[in-house]
Amino acid sequence: MISESDRDDARLIWEFHRMGHEPKRCSVAVGLGSHDLGVAEVAADFYLRGLAPLIVFTGATSRTTVDRMPRGEAEHYKERAVELGVPASRVLVEPDARNTGENLRFTRQLLSDAEVTVTSLLLVSKPYEERRAYATARQEWPDVEIVSASTPISYDEYARSIGDERLVIDMLVGALQRLLVYPEQGFMIHQDVPESVRAAYKRLVKAGYTTRLLPS
Repeated sequence: MISESDRDDARLIWEFHRMGHEPKRCSVAVGLGSHDLGVAEVAADFYLRGLAPLIVFTGATSRTTVDRMPRGEAEHYKERAVELGVPASRVLVEPDARNTGENLRFTRQLLSDAEVTVTSLLLVSKPYEERRAYATARQEWPDVEIVSASTPISYDEYARSIGDERLVIDMLVGALQRLLVYPEQGFMIHQDVPESVRAAYKRLVKAGYTTRLLPS
C-alpha cells in the first residue's frame, strides 16, 4: 500500500524531473529508447506538426523491454511512428545504445555519418527522465541547443497508465539518484537539486523505494 505522504513526495520529485521547456522547431527530434511507446508518439507528433524534419530513435533492449520489444526499442518506436503517419524515410534508427550517454553519443555519430547538420535537438524521453536526458545531452553534445520534452501528463495519470505505481516511484527515485551522483562521474552536467526534493528522495528511499537505485 502506498501512503499519501509517499505519493506527495513522488509528485514533488515528478515535477522536478520535468524541465518545462516549450517545444519548438529543431534540427532533429531524438526519441530515447525505453519501455514507454509514448516517447515515439510524442516524437511523431513533433514531426507531424513540423517541429522537426527528421526523427532518430535510439535504443537496444533492457531487462524491462527485451520481452515486449524483442526487435529493439528503437525499431519498435519507428514502427509506432510510421503507424501514426511519419514516413519511414524520415526516421533513422540507432539500435545499439544501452544507456542515456550512449543514446546521445551514438545518435551524434549517426547524424554526422548521415551528414545532417544539427544545431538543436528536440529531446524526447519519459516524463520523469526529462531532466536527466537534458543534463546528459548537455554533457555529451554541448554545442547544440537542447529542448527537453515528453508526454504532457501528470504523475497520477502516468501512474494509472503504467498500472504499477510502486514501480513508477522506484523509477522516479532512481532517476533522481543519478542526477545527484552522475555529474561527479562525468556522465552529465551538474544541476541544483532543491532541498525539498532531496528530502522527499531520502524519505522515499527510507520507505523502501529502492529497486532502481544504483548499487552502493
